[in-house]
Amino acid sequence: MTDYPSRPSSGADDPLASSFATSYAGVVSFLAVANEGSFARAGDRLGIGRSSVSRNVQKLEAQLDARLFQRTTRSTSLTREGELFYENCQPGLARIAQALEDMRELRNGPPRGHLRIASTPGFGRRVVAPLLRGFHAQYPDISLELLLNERPADFTSDRVDVSFRDGRMEDSDIVARRLIPMQMIVCASPAYARMYDLPRHFAELAVHRCINLCMATGRVKEWEFKGEGLSQRCQPAALHTFNDPDLALEAVLDGLGLAQLPAYQVCELLRDERLVSCLDQHAPDDGGHYLCYLSRKLLPARIRVFVDYMTTHTRLLDLERTTPVAMAQTSAAARMMASIDALQATL
Repeated sequence: MTDYPSRPSSGADDPLASSFATSYAGVVSFLAVANEGSFARAGDRLGIGRSSVSRNVQKLEAQLDARLFQRTTRSTSLTREGELFYENCQPGLARIAQALEDMRELRNGPPRGHLRIASTPGFGRRVVAPLLRGFHAQYPDISLELLLNERPADFTSDRVDVSFRDGRMEDSDIVARRLIPMQMIVCASPAYARMYDLPRHFAELAVHRCINLCMATGRVKEWEFKGEGLSQRCQPAALHTFNDPDLALEAVLDGLGLAQLPAYQVCELLRDERLVSCLDQHAPDDGGHYLCYLSRKLLPARIRVFVDYMTTHTRLLDLERTTPVAMAQTSAAARMMASIDALQATL
């Protein structure tokens, strides 16, 4: 028999050793009653009698010196102390469940299964799709399905595992990991810039030839700026409107006018001087490109490795504009993302 090293113990001073027998059975019974809303149903779920569940909970209440349930002949509900104890138990319970899931996955081998991915067309074509080959080479047992749509995917009805979204995340029901800032850059071709004086303030867009984007809802997308520390929106009159960002980009390259486009789409063209930018000092700095999924609890291995892979490799790509203003915004965003990632790692 192999002897495993044990952690140092202080005997009676060790709260785990002194209370484990009472606490474990009591906590398991408490959680079952809280979830089922009944001592009898909790007993059925645990495979023990109602009286055993009641004794376990009573011992736990005595140990905590607190009443956890309000019992009547017709109902069982948590007291305020019970609600607090239940909330505090959840992170530990989630970690235990994840540990069990990890061990099952370790026993079953590398991550496998099908992954259904949703993305906006522009980000999906230029960022997500090129990275899928490397991911598949590393995880060949995971099959991939990429769906491109301007409309945000519904995780339930569209049966989506992960979704790439742009802008600002306001849905509290999903986990949103920010990959990179969403820099919006007003661009023109060098020929257009030579023919017209480029605007120095977004109010001057009214006298320029502009190219608009139409969203999935049918509405024309507003141009966003930052002026005097506040977010500003406008919708300039346009000679051309497209529902595809690649078509809008082609129109800009052809010298047809100005368009506000994301940095991942135009940064290489700016570096090659095929495009020029303006209004950099008014660029918005509060948007982002996000990788979203429903929950951290019991996250399947195929989703977890995909999220980690795409987060790492997207941030390694050179997808941002490096003007002095953009560099300051990027630095601040990087510090914020590091803090968010550190927080997420602890949850």
